[in-house]
Amino acid sequence: MAPLATGIAAWGLMTGVAMVKSGMSVFEALAMTFLVYAGSSQLAAIPLIVAGAPMWVILATGFCVNLRFVVFSLHLRPYMMHMPRWRRMAHGYLTADMTYAMFTRRFPEPAQTGEGRREEEAYLSGNYCVTWFAWMGASVAGILLGNLIPTSWGLGFAGVLCLVGILCSLANTPLRRLAVLIAGSAAVATYSLPLKLNIVAAIAVAVALCFWLERRFPQEAGEPA
Repeated sequence: MAPLATGIAAWGLMTGVAMVKSGMSVFEALAMTFLVYAGSSQLAAIPLIVAGAPMWVILATGFCVNLRFVVFSLHLRPYMMHMPRWRRMAHGYLTADMTYAMFTRRFPEPAQTGEGRREEEAYLSGNYCVTWFAWMGASVAGILLGNLIPTSWGLGFAGVLCLVGILCSLANTPLRRLAVLIAGSAAVATYSLPLKLNIVAAIAVAVALCFWLERRFPQEAGEPA
């Protein structure tokens, strides 16, 4: 996870700056950073908060933007059901895009032994630690130094590049590459939908079509490139 920390930190710094420049107080920005811990959801909610949008609109937008974590949790469920509820809740809070992607690439199938499960959780915990400190440290710095850092630096682009790199490394089968193309096309085609619903539409279309293709052509869909 360490090589990705720079991109994560750049994204966190940009998010911290954006919160302060939107008019939020330092206390409000810090509270949002530590409680929400979701950059894309924070960036989607900030302009709505500034515009005085109703609370339900802000919550619905954050829910839609972070709907991908429902998919993540469903995938991670077999890895974690042996744990107590409080540990599963902690994993849920700390799971991020990068930690999920790196973990599922390292452990494509859940371990069946105690030693294997400990190895999985140790790997997750290490990734959580790097990601959390990179994000929180940079975000807090952005909040405290927000008025000194111009938004024209485009720091969020580094975070986007980081995500694209992970995405490309995971798209290692024909079906996964097709899912990327379908989701990207659907997100662009439905961009005009309100409340970031184009993201939900892209997920739904990609999952439905790829599920149908996987059922119809199971061997072709699972072959690595």
